[in-house]
Amino acid sequence: YLSKMTVKQTMSLTAVIQTQQTVLAAVGEDAEFSCQLLETKDVVQVTWQKVSHDVETNVATYNKYFGQRVNDGFTEKFKFKHTELQNCSIVIRNVTEQDEGCYHCLFNTYPEGSLIGRPCLQVYELHEPVVDVRESNSTEEWVVSCSATGRPAPTVTLSVSQQDLSFSQYNTVSVSNTNATFTVTTTAVLSGSRNNSTQVGCAARVLSAPHREVMETIPEVQEEYDDDDDYDDG
Repeated sequence: YLSKMTVKQTMSLTAVIQTQQTVLAAVGEDAEFSCQLLETKDVVQVTWQKVSHDVETNVATYNKYFGQRVNDGFTEKFKFKHTELQNCSIVIRNVTEQDEGCYHCLFNTYPEGSLIGRPCLQVYELHEPVVDVRESNSTEEWVVSCSATGRPAPTVTLSVSQQDLSFSQYNTVSVSNTNATFTVTTTAVLSGSRNNSTQVGCAARVLSAPHREVMETIPEVQEEYDDDDDYDDG
């Protein structure tokens, strides 16, 4: 989402920077920040900073005279994508939990001073859900279970492709893992007369990131005489 940040300067000057308020990125993905001045200014340099515990660390600069430079210690993690003095973007490679937090893009202008945008990075983790379907003790009932692991704790949703089947007796359990992820398991009873190709689905979501979904076909009911036939064939 784009937000307009208004920064008031000492000379009663107001400049507007357009940037992302929050960038969502999965662990291992690349994340892109962009900042754009919506009013033309005499920009000498654009400076990118990482803010950690209220400490601002310069990670990269784009200078009117000397071009772009990623500072020592950050060359493997950061790269420029677009470099203009009015519009600048960087990429954070292979994001990890340690990259989470807020960043500054400073447009160093003359003579007004620095105009600052403040985009933030939120890192999430979401693994493919695992769905299990097994017969219940009752006729035309199946116990459907789905587990998904992520950070923050994912939301797990069950679905079924056949309209006249329905879920009931929902139960959800969340377990905190040692690596700061959560495993959420949702179990429900599916009732009704199914078709041979009926599928159940499980979707896992964290925050507003794209969901991950798997589908599983309800297994055929195993009649007791099937085992005898298999034995005779062997």
